[in-house]
Amino acid sequence: MDRLTRLSAILLLSASTLGASAMAQNAPKKDQPKAQTQQQQPKQGPTVATTKSGVELDQRQVNSLERVTKFFNSTATLVGKFHQIGPDGSKTEGVFYMQRPGRVRFQYEEPSPIELISDGSSIAVRNRTLATQDIYPLSQTPLRFLLADKIDLLRDSNITNVFQDDLFVTLVIEEKSQIAGTHRLRMLFGAKDNQLKQWTITDPQGFDTTVSVYDLDAKTRPDPGLFRIDFTRYQQ
Repeated sequence: MDRLTRLSAILLLSASTLGASAMAQNAPKKDQPKAQTQQQQPKQGPTVATTKSGVELDQRQVNSLERVTKFFNSTATLVGKFHQIGPDGSKTEGVFYMQRPGRVRFQYEEPSPIELISDGSSIAVRNRTLATQDIYPLSQTPLRFLLADKIDLLRDSNITNVFQDDLFVTLVIEEKSQIAGTHRLRMLFGAKDNQLKQWTITDPQGFDTTVSVYDLDAKTRPDPGLFRIDFTRYQQ
């Protein structure tokens, strides 16, 4: 598994955890919505808050951000399916299991051999076919706060934009990490139901990966064994 594949996998894991955690109820599978094209939405009122990146937000933007944060912090466990479209148009699917704080597992369906596991302190990116895995400290990846027990998105993440129309609430977050470099995460939520619709990750080279989640279950508690990393069976 090459370096680009490993980093892309980590970015997918990071984004998926944030997006999925924002769901507090099941969402049926639907056609993937088209991403909004506007890059910046001007404030419609006086500034009431400023993000870490210095972006000024009005009351409507802050209210949207608070709703997403509320959903994020309300979900301790989540099980569901995901669908991914890569920069080259390739499509992959799989299942994921999440238990906050710190634990998540993404398992891709065949023919992809990839699994991603976080046990609360380390992240393993595993290739089942080659029986290899790469281990990263959780604290040195974007997951360092996304899998936290509680989070304040306004203060704990580098939000560069929050905007809303009649259909979607969109959050744009820029993240920097020692492992993955700088990437942009763009998430779309329903303006009326607050449910996550999709997210797009732009990597440091400018390539986009789009992910959607569906068949979500916030009531089932995942088997703790799903989050165990085998440090002996797989080669490093």
